[in-house]
Amino acid sequence: MIVAKNITKSFSRLKALDEMSVTFSKGECIALLGPNGCGKTTLIKTILGMVVPDSGTIEFDHEPIAGQWLYRNRIGYMPQIGRYPENMTIANVFEMMKDIRKGSCKQLDEDLMESFELKALMHKKMHTLSGGTRQKVSACLSFLFNPDVLILDEPTAGLDPVSSEKLKEKIIMQKEKGKLILITSHVLSELDDLVTEVFYMQDGKRVFSKKILELKEETGEERLSKAVAKMMVLSNEQKHDKSYTF
Repeated sequence: MIVAKNITKSFSRLKALDEMSVTFSKGECIALLGPNGCGKTTLIKTILGMVVPDSGTIEFDHEPIAGQWLYRNRIGYMPQIGRYPENMTIANVFEMMKDIRKGSCKQLDEDLMESFELKALMHKKMHTLSGGTRQKVSACLSFLFNPDVLILDEPTAGLDPVSSEKLKEKIIMQKEKGKLILITSHVLSELDDLVTEVFYMQDGKRVFSKKILELKEETGEERLSKAVAKMMVLSNEQKHDKSYTF
């Protein structure tokens, strides 16, 4: 579904992506993990066409994305911090997005709007909303046009526990429909029931990419957070051993 080959992107002296190659397939729910500044957001933005790489290629469903934009109609994106016109109501924002995406979807997916009881708040202006309610708006917009691919950046940040569970249930439903889902999160316990694969980055490079069952089997850990931590220890030990090879 999404194939990136040898993607490099620098911002001044900072190399955000360093010869990055990835393949993300349909039916997978993939956790994009790594420390702050590792390149996760830059990778997401190159896939979305918001950042143009210095070198390398990206294909979406076997077609190069360079100079294209229609493929974005098949992606639902939930940013970590949603920024909307402050003087608009929630209803205005939804109508604006429907107008922008007109014709890209025959049947809207409003399940989350019902689950979050957002329709009762449609008259409220964006500048009056709490962070959690803004997050609900972002979540609903990302699913609204029934996309083939969902890119969710820290999706549960700011949500109350009940809303967080409702969002996770929705993500699982979309995964079961065979959609590709990419999730970034610093709260790994939130991902235990969701992800099928882990893609770990550091300093703009891939450290490892493994199916969740393979990762747990290699580390002997059931919880994702402990499995990732042990995998990083193993990776660092391997690097240390190589540095002393003559």
